[in-house]
Amino acid sequence: MIFAGIIAQFKDRLAKRAEFLRLIDDINSLSNSDLIDMRADRAEMIHHAYQEIYGRAP
Repeated sequence: MIFAGIIAQFKDRLAKRAEFLRLIDDINSLSNSDLIDMRADRAEMIHHAYQEIYGRAP
């Protein structure tokens, strides 16, 4: 039973990491002019993505 819980936590962490990396790729694919048009900051977007996935600040 304990082993199953460890495996479930590991799978959850892998899924969160994959989602975070996908978001980072999406953010990094934006050009500087896209960011200017959106009045967005790349670092701030990454910070918010982290909070969205992991629910806490890095």
